[in-house]
Amino acid sequence: MNKNSNTLPATDTLTTMVSVIVPVFNAAQTLEQCLDSILAQTHKQLEIVCINDGSTDNSAALLDAYAQHDNRVCVHHKTNGGYGSACNLGLAKARGNWISIVEPDDWIEPRMYESMLTFAASFSAQIDIIKTPYWRIVEPDTPHQRKLPCRYAGRIHPPCQPFQIAEATRIMRHHPSIWSALYRSDFLKEHEIRFPEIPGAGWADNPFLIETLCQAKNIVYLDEAFYCYREDTEDKNAAFAQKNPMMAFERWHDITDILERLNVTDSEIWSIQYKRAFRYFGIVEKAVGLDAPGIRAAALAMFERMNPEGVYAEPDISPAQKQFFAQMRGLPAPKTNQLQYAAWLAREGVAELRQTDLRQTLQLIKARIKH
Repeated sequence: MNKNSNTLPATDTLTTMVSVIVPVFNAAQTLEQCLDSILAQTHKQLEIVCINDGSTDNSAALLDAYAQHDNRVCVHHKTNGGYGSACNLGLAKARGNWISIVEPDDWIEPRMYESMLTFAASFSAQIDIIKTPYWRIVEPDTPHQRKLPCRYAGRIHPPCQPFQIAEATRIMRHHPSIWSALYRSDFLKEHEIRFPEIPGAGWADNPFLIETLCQAKNIVYLDEAFYCYREDTEDKNAAFAQKNPMMAFERWHDITDILERLNVTDSEIWSIQYKRAFRYFGIVEKAVGLDAPGIRAAALAMFERMNPEGVYAEPDISPAQKQFFAQMRGLPAPKTNQLQYAAWLAREGVAELRQTDLRQTLQLIKARIKH
């Protein structure tokens, strides 16, 4: 149910400018598909702010060619500074009412902006974030490529719209997916929200997710997917973690710093942050092992910032993980319930099966049991 359902005139959405930020680094192989999908939008009031972050392939030439053929495309060339640096330059250059981020190895469906803006215009409140689910492109660019709904599609049920994140925290439980959203430009400026500028990709989207969702007063959720996200393979994720195993811990501390700075007290949000700690740790432990230099100390530093009661109350943290947490902290062994966790895992499996297929569900359950 809408809190305020006064429909605004259609012309309000037709003249609304969307600034689409495309941070590009060596993406020539997929860049044309990405840009073509943006230019094909049914909502035509766009500026496409392409940031060439020091690419060494043919990306720069491709971007310049698109700018010559469509005046909505503007290109800014810079030395390499990483994903966060490129996005921040895009934010500085953007002139639109709304901000969208599209990564150059993904693409979007034609009605994305029209549908999202029309939905937001159905509320009389000033909206800060328009959020949607997305399509997972699994095993991309192979004969086995599949298009599947993301794991929160059909599962976000705020009590009313617009809402604040404490009323629909499931959005935070899954992939950051900051690109399956529109952000009101003045909202980002008012709160001085920017990306951390760190080398490479660096998971800069994770702090941005928390900064935006936790400060937004009015979020609306349209349960229709438009954004097509090429998922990384497990091998690519492992190689990334092997190259910089401390990065995951650094991002977790960044997010925790944000939650503390914003005085977030909601126990569910903190519970999700504790789960994120185990997910990050699991990626690193799988890539380099617990006994790699600095890993135990980094894990302990993370665990020491966590409230044990919040850890033990989180259903998505397994009994084994809770035992490991207590052991690392030197705390008494917690009471855990294997059957309760198994029942929760079964419910998640059923939800996954409804959204995807048996193959994907079995992979998810297998990974969780192993983890």
